[in-house]
Amino acid sequence: MSMVPANGLSVHVERLAPSEAASGAHGAAPTAVLIHGLAMDTLASWYITLAQPLAAAGLDVVMYDLRGHGHTERPAQGYALDDFVDDLEALLAALDITGPVSLFGNSFGGTIAFGYAARHPERVAAIVAVEAVPPVTAWRERMPWWLANAAAYLPDDTLAGIDGRGGVGRRARAAREVIATTSLTSDVLASRIPPEERIAAIECPVLCVYAGGATVGALAPDVRRLLPQARIVTVPGEKHTVLVDRPDAVRDIVLPWLLQSGGLHARRHQLANIDQ
Repeated sequence: MSMVPANGLSVHVERLAPSEAASGAHGAAPTAVLIHGLAMDTLASWYITLAQPLAAAGLDVVMYDLRGHGHTERPAQGYALDDFVDDLEALLAALDITGPVSLFGNSFGGTIAFGYAARHPERVAAIVAVEAVPPVTAWRERMPWWLANAAAYLPDDTLAGIDGRGGVGRRARAAREVIATTSLTSDVLASRIPPEERIAAIECPVLCVYAGGATVGALAPDVRRLLPQARIVTVPGEKHTVLVDRPDAVRDIVLPWLLQSGGLHARRHQLANIDQ
């Protein structure tokens, strides 16, 4: 476990080096930053799903716990979207990551990715958003419902033991603690929404993966309107926890798209050989 000082916080970071077979012949490996969701989530949801396949495909994979989550420091205040974007900005500087990065965001993590890209479009090579949308008015209007019903988004015990917190019950208690002891709820709901033209100015490739049985995909028209380059894929019959419940399906959507969009150095035959 690595703790990195960033934006006045001690941030828990995990990093997976890229496979030499996939990236060694192409110079420096591109960097992927994996951002998890609010309350119930930690970097563990990426660690057990896409982190290893992305590293095997040639990406330098960086995961971190958001402020107030997992092993990262928990301040009492400072949970607006801009605070999370500030954290990401500071973390990249602390890790001396200066080139364009591919941002992967699950749920609220995807909104952070879009928020960062709206602020620094030149720093983002690609965005992969799983059950996430940009920070638009409709997103903020739905957040009270999501926060009030957060327990419904819990996956099964797949994460048990991975993040040092145990199973669903322990993670539910951790979520209740961060909501009860911090200004997370009020800060998120009061978050500043970037002007739509800043979102529309994001020109990098964008992939949005939605679960057919969840409600986030209902905001896909906003994505299409603001980001016409975005590819939108739906996994039928799944719920908001599709990343953890169906990592195989998400992986099989994401890896070929990354190769096609230029986000990977790997060759097609190398992708085909990545362990299932």
